[in-house]
Amino acid sequence: MPSTKPYEDYDVCVVGLGYVGVTLAAALLSTGRSVLGYEINPKAADELARGVLDLAEPGVEEQIKAKAASGAFAVTTDIGERKLPPVVVICVGTPIEAGGTTPDLSHLRAATEALAPGIDETTLVIVRSTVPVGTSRGLVLPILDRRIPEPLIAYCPERTIQGQALAELLSLPQIVGGLSDEAGKRAGEFFGTLTEQVVPVASLESAELVKLVCNCHTDLIYGFGNEVALITEKLGLDAREVIDAANLGYPRPTLHKPGFVGGSCLTKDPYLLAHSVAAYDHTPQVITAARALNESMPRRVGERVLGALWEQGRDPAEARILISGFAYKGRPETDDLRGAPYERLLPFLKGRVKEIVGHDFVVPDARIEALGVRAVDLTEGFTGVHAAVLLNDHPGYGDIDAAGLVARMADPALVYDTWRVLPPSTKAMRLGRA
Repeated sequence: MPSTKPYEDYDVCVVGLGYVGVTLAAALLSTGRSVLGYEINPKAADELARGVLDLAEPGVEEQIKAKAASGAFAVTTDIGERKLPPVVVICVGTPIEAGGTTPDLSHLRAATEALAPGIDETTLVIVRSTVPVGTSRGLVLPILDRRIPEPLIAYCPERTIQGQALAELLSLPQIVGGLSDEAGKRAGEFFGTLTEQVVPVASLESAELVKLVCNCHTDLIYGFGNEVALITEKLGLDAREVIDAANLGYPRPTLHKPGFVGGSCLTKDPYLLAHSVAAYDHTPQVITAARALNESMPRRVGERVLGALWEQGRDPAEARILISGFAYKGRPETDDLRGAPYERLLPFLKGRVKEIVGHDFVVPDARIEALGVRAVDLTEGFTGVHAAVLLNDHPGYGDIDAAGLVARMADPALVYDTWRVLPPSTKAMRLGRA
């Protein structure tokens, strides 16, 4: 509901109610805090004010709906110059510029400028958006400094995983870096009531880097699994056999299985880190190489599918293809399309095949249709198609009659099971298998 009380009477203001902001708001509400949300998208703000979420995240909608009804949660599209709550958390998006690799910090700048008139020397401003190292000091501080000589600023990164964000917000250690000792102390106290362990670091910059290196490391280990897949493909070996054998009972870092790397963080943060050190004449070569490799995998899959169609005597231009699994991952379940492999596969296939139909266990049909793909259920999707590509590992694949669905396909009935979710008896192409 819209706020009916002074903004300053809320415990905290969450600026930006996208994925990061709304999950944080739900976590705060679950601990008994009152939350004022600031969201400039009128449609999203109106829906959230009524407790309506277009988000598949366990427990979040329940918290928002219940606390919106009770008045503990309210949303505004205009904070004006009204005094804000004692804690303000910035959760706006920091995307990469379209078609490039440069961070777009315009949302962060606009949010900081909007909240600046409503703070005073006692307001704690926490930056939670993922940013290049130095952004809190170099962008946020100068804006707030024009309002308050010594603003209280802390950087406290979000590190949750889609599908279990609420549980992780209430359990994962929270990194805290303050501009001053007082800012760090207050940020630690704030998050200390949300999670059991707070990890203080020496500066804003250290905290910013923690988030980036966490995600870049994940991208890197996934990239190594994909490198193994490409090597075994050339050698005529099975990547999963090699990786599983290497891991079994061996007390060293676990090798990750090959697969797609998606989501808003892993596909973006390597570029934020590279941007952070570009001015210091340094390129993080291993990180950038892993990102390039991971970005190439969807197109490689598309090339293999088209090549296999040709080998089996089917002109791809006359072929119908099913893409199943538009969400960037299947486990934990999510409807998040950001950074999903379809983003690179779909443009590659369009114009090269006759028709593409789409399916996902979680993503609504309307969102698939908006991508220019006819949405179908799995039975219709397999019926009459010449190739099917499974892009994520949703547990729903374990409940299907794979043999029955494949029997509905048209020759050559190619199935590319990128995550090996179908029974081994299913004749399917797989990542890292010749």
